[in-house]
Amino acid sequence: MSAASHHPAAARAAEPVSHWVSYRRFVWRSLLMATDGPLKFYAWMTLLTAVALVGANAWAHQVADGMIITHMTDHVSWGLYIANFTFIVGVAAGGVMMVIPAYLYRDKSMHDVVILGELLAVAAIVMCLFFVTVDLGRPDRFWHLIPPMGRFNFPVSMLTWDVIVLWGYLLLNLHICGYLLYTKYLGRSPTTRWYLPFVFVSIVWAISIHTVTAFLYQGLGGRPFWNSALLAPRFLASAFVAGPAFLIVTMFILRRIAGVAIPDRPIQVLVQIVRVTVLINLLMVASEVFTEFYTGSAHSTHARYLYFGLHGHTALVPWIWTAIALNITSAVLFLHPAAMRNMWLVIAACAAAFIGVWIEKGMGLIIPGFVPSTLHQMVEYRPSLAEWQITAGIWAFGLMIYTIALKIAVPIFRGNVNFAQESRSGASSPSRP
Repeated sequence: MSAASHHPAAARAAEPVSHWVSYRRFVWRSLLMATDGPLKFYAWMTLLTAVALVGANAWAHQVADGMIITHMTDHVSWGLYIANFTFIVGVAAGGVMMVIPAYLYRDKSMHDVVILGELLAVAAIVMCLFFVTVDLGRPDRFWHLIPPMGRFNFPVSMLTWDVIVLWGYLLLNLHICGYLLYTKYLGRSPTTRWYLPFVFVSIVWAISIHTVTAFLYQGLGGRPFWNSALLAPRFLASAFVAGPAFLIVTMFILRRIAGVAIPDRPIQVLVQIVRVTVLINLLMVASEVFTEFYTGSAHSTHARYLYFGLHGHTALVPWIWTAIALNITSAVLFLHPAAMRNMWLVIAACAAAFIGVWIEKGMGLIIPGFVPSTLHQMVEYRPSLAEWQITAGIWAFGLMIYTIALKIAVPIFRGNVNFAQESRSGASSPSRP
């Protein structure tokens, strides 16, 4: 009689298990991890849920009463929603900064944390789709944005290109994250052909999503403020500031609050990246400011309104100078010699960079494209309370998605949760919640 026959549990674990069984157990275990945690996890999720519900209530009023409850007009038809959309596309693209060192430069220290950037991309793209949805006067027509259901004016419309690259990037990252997590749960090495080609495609795709977004603005000939060949590189530079900055803060939180042992090397790599990209972003802003003001052309009216106000209208002046001050502050902090040693200094620099880029690419980019209007009228825009509530709700929902994704991914990648261990213990099966 074999030794295995004396140990029925070991014999069952040695038997090959179909993916139908293992994947169901993986999904069930993921649901358990997503809804179970310490008190601070429940407090955080309760806060995010409350904010998300406030946003959902405000959106319900917007759908019922119409876009009149926003402060957008015929003159300023894109406001806070599209401003956030533009910024968050950059955050999604910035997640590739974890992938490039890990796979192109074969930095093994980045492999264990690259999932953080890919999960961030998933959460960010979902937020982007929500911001587009709430900006629609008829949200029931959102299905037009779902390929191949929607009726696309392809390839002429840049909006069509934008929709395709966003959905494509979302599906790419869902496949990569799902496959890596599932194979890690099974305790197997991932098959190269099932994920590595998708990783390299995602690098190019991440650059494309923000480039196409920039082309969407550049192609509007009637909006001279956006007609700059520098807009696409500027979008990418700012994306590679905001994305890594958010990931650095995420790793710090996982270290201090969740107790995850994240090595210093990934944080140092991202700090080195932001040190360079924050300066490139400032250089591009300075280049555009010089071009607008030194030439003194008629097209500089929008820039004059943005930076100094025009005819007594100064709604955006505090916004843009706050953004510039924050970007300069973050650059100084990142270049400080202590930035690699003092984590709190790094966190302060990341926060300043993230907020500065959010203002610069949001209120500082979208709104001045409409003011003055094409009829040379000064119609200013200030977001309404409902717009702020809906925006906060979408951010809260996105953070909920990212939190749940990390709650599932971190234990699996640390090896604390795996199929073999649970098969031996008989835990977490779909029939035994």
